[in-house]
Amino acid sequence: MKNAITVVKEQINNFYLIRRLSLYELKSKNKNNYLGISWEFINPSIQILIYWFVFSSIRQRADIELLNGDEVPFIIWLVSGFVVWIFFYQSTIQGSKSIYSRLRMLSKMNFPMSVIPNFIVFSNFYIHLVMLVITIILFHIFGFYLNLYYLQLIYYIFGTYCLIYALALIMSTFSTIVRDVHMFLNATLRMLLYLSPILWPISSIIDNNVIITILKLNPLYYLIEGYRASLFGTEWYFITHWQYTFYFWCLIIFLFLFGSTVHVKFRKHFIDYL
Repeated sequence: MKNAITVVKEQINNFYLIRRLSLYELKSKNKNNYLGISWEFINPSIQILIYWFVFSSIRQRADIELLNGDEVPFIIWLVSGFVVWIFFYQSTIQGSKSIYSRLRMLSKMNFPMSVIPNFIVFSNFYIHLVMLVITIILFHIFGFYLNLYYLQLIYYIFGTYCLIYALALIMSTFSTIVRDVHMFLNATLRMLLYLSPILWPISSIIDNNVIITILKLNPLYYLIEGYRASLFGTEWYFITHWQYTFYFWCLIIFLFLFGSTVHVKFRKHFIDYL
């Protein structure tokens, strides 16, 4: 608990630095491209179109049935899940290598190392917000307008950020000690894409309640369904599924406590891995 409090204090005390570094990261990452930061939106858009073409063909362009029985076009169902996935994937992958790729810089600067994964996540957070606005515009085009359930998005955005930072804190620590962890994580997340309700509704292809329950242990399942419940205006997902909400936050607290412990324990030795 002491380590977790230390990490939280470091984020609060260095919030201005995190914002500055996140903006610098966003600009420097795209400075050599003619289209600049536009690639942060072009790449996900291309991926969405490819997945839409492939998986809508597999489903013979059938609509998706929501939990409340309504049917919606596959393309916007896909986008509403993919906007969460791209934020999660990019932030976790980049966050996992954030410390070891900056060890030389860290040896010459004086600020807490727990800030490093956070400003990487924060730089992707800006992209996520813009992608979310684009998604909302797309929903309006398809006739799904602003509703009271949109208020849930604030909660789910916060939950997504907490999950990503907790994982980035853990993986950035282990990746610094053993570089293979980053490669293993990349392979695992690619598999996770197909085990989450992003490209297809899990319940429509799996008829086994035990397997579905196991797949729901994936916290992304909770977040994606929550985003969709907000955007489609179907229900207050975090209330109607309060047991799932309780499990999700217990998992987040565990991951953060574990991540804080290993990070604080090993960070004084990070420079040794140069």
